[in-house]
Amino acid sequence: MKKAPKGIFVPLITTFNDDESIDFPSYKKIIDHVITNGVHGLLVGGTTGEYHVMTKEERKSLIKAGCEYAAGRVPVMAGVGCFTAKDTIELANYAADQGAVYGLVPPPYYHQTSERGIVEFYKEIAAKSRVGIVIYYYPSATAVDLSPELIYELSQVDNIVCVKESGEFGHLCKTLALTKDVDNFSVFTGDEHFILPTLAIGGDGAFGILVNLLPKEVSQLYELAKKEDYKAARELNRKMMGIYDLMEVPGNPYPGSTKAGLDMIGIKGGKLRKPLTDATDEVKAKIRQELINLGYSVK
Repeated sequence: MKKAPKGIFVPLITTFNDDESIDFPSYKKIIDHVITNGVHGLLVGGTTGEYHVMTKEERKSLIKAGCEYAAGRVPVMAGVGCFTAKDTIELANYAADQGAVYGLVPPPYYHQTSERGIVEFYKEIAAKSRVGIVIYYYPSATAVDLSPELIYELSQVDNIVCVKESGEFGHLCKTLALTKDVDNFSVFTGDEHFILPTLAIGGDGAFGILVNLLPKEVSQLYELAKKEDYKAARELNRKMMGIYDLMEVPGNPYPGSTKAGLDMIGIKGGKLRKPLTDATDEVKAKIRQELINLGYSVK
C-alpha cells in the first residue's frame, strides 16, 4: 500500500500548440518551474489539465510524459478517473507502469448510483490498482455528494490513501475530524482560499490551480503553516488573496486565468482546448496587476 501524500501538489495545466496538439516541450518547462520552486508533488491530467477534452491515448501520453519529466524528483499523481471501474483500473495501472505513485478518481457520475454503488466502485479500483487511490470530492462538477461519513468508510479501505476536498469548507472540517485517527489517510483541500485554514486545523496538504503560476509562494505558505508561524503565513496569504479570487471567475473557464498569468511571466500557458474559452481581457488586466503587486515583472 502506498504512503499517504502530504504537501503541495500542483494540478498541472496542459500546454497546447496552435492546432490543439499537446506541446510537450512547454509541458516540461512547466514541470521544471514548479519543482524548482518547491512543490511536493504533481497531478498530471486532472481537471486543470483539461483531461475531459482529451482522448484516452492523449491522457496516456500526458501521464507518460509527466512521469518522465518529473524524473523521480517528486511523486506523480495521475488523473485516472473513467466512467467504469474497469477503465479506471486500466488507466491507473498504465500510470503505475510509467512511474506514477497515486491515481485521482472521482465518483461515478452522470447516471448516478447509490452510496453502496459508490463504495463498491472505489473498493474494486483500490483492490486492482497499483497506485494509491485518491478520492476526488468535487460536487459542483460531478453533482455527486460524498458525505463525510462515506469518505470515512472509504478511508478504511486498503489502498485508498487520500481525499481531495473541493467542496464546502465545513464538509472538509467534518471529514478531517472523522478520519484523523485513520492510519495512512490524508485530507487535502483543492481550493486556494482554504489552503491556510486547512493546514491550520490539521489538514495534510493542498492542490490549487494557482500553484502552476505561484509555486514558490504557495509552497512557502505550506512551510510556514507547518512551522506554526501563522503570523507570517497570514501575511503571505493576504498578499495572494486578490489573485486567489481570479482563478475561477464566472464566465472564464479555468485554467484560463492561470495560463494567462504564466504567459505574462514568460512561461507558456497558452490557450485552452475547445470548447473551453480563454480568460477575458478584463480578467487578464486584473491578473497582470496582481502579479505586479506580488513583485513580478510582466509582459
